[in-house]
Amino acid sequence: MNPIMHKSGLSVVGLLVAGGCALGPAVAAQAAPVQADPASSTQSDRASRPAERILDVDYEAQPNFYYCGPAATRIALSAQGKAMSQDAVAKLLGTTEAGTASALDTTRVLNELTGGGYRTTEVRDSVARPDQVEQLRRDVLAAVDAGRPVVANVKGTTVDTDGNPHSYEGGHYLTLVGYTDGGDTVRIADPANPAAGEYWVSLPKVANWIAERGYSS
Repeated sequence: MNPIMHKSGLSVVGLLVAGGCALGPAVAAQAAPVQADPASSTQSDRASRPAERILDVDYEAQPNFYYCGPAATRIALSAQGKAMSQDAVAKLLGTTEAGTASALDTTRVLNELTGGGYRTTEVRDSVARPDQVEQLRRDVLAAVDAGRPVVANVKGTTVDTDGNPHSYEGGHYLTLVGYTDGGDTVRIADPANPAAGEYWVSLPKVANWIAERGYSS
């Protein structure tokens, strides 16, 4: 199957969590190559970066079940001084009631509005491999240090560091806005969860949440 061709399906509002989105898998036209020695690279990253960094964003919840893509993208843009409505972002993304097609669209729009710097990376496996986890770490560290939140396309259920589950069986977009412990834990701004707003999730759990989809960093 051509990976460019992707399917979208509606999630059911009210099941597990309100505000889920209908999304298709992402395709990484510009997936970064895995370095020959990721462990050495990770140690170097940790030595040269702060242990924690959280970007200042303007959080806004999505207004309906299919606007997670526009909402997550808008949150990312706010950290870079771009003030836009979710409707304006949705128009650029091509969002419909079937959702936002893939991370290729969030990357495209982020680059159009910020002058470039974003790329799409997919996690093709059903469970993220160790090298894919480390790739996500490097991408989050580099993007956040550059002032660019990461927009991730996720599916399924994960549990945050406080033990709270977050379930999006129909798919969802959210924004990675910071890290702590040198990237071992990632700060999530979740447009479908205004009660929590932001929460922490361990890096491997985030990578597995993205599995079979992708992210813009």
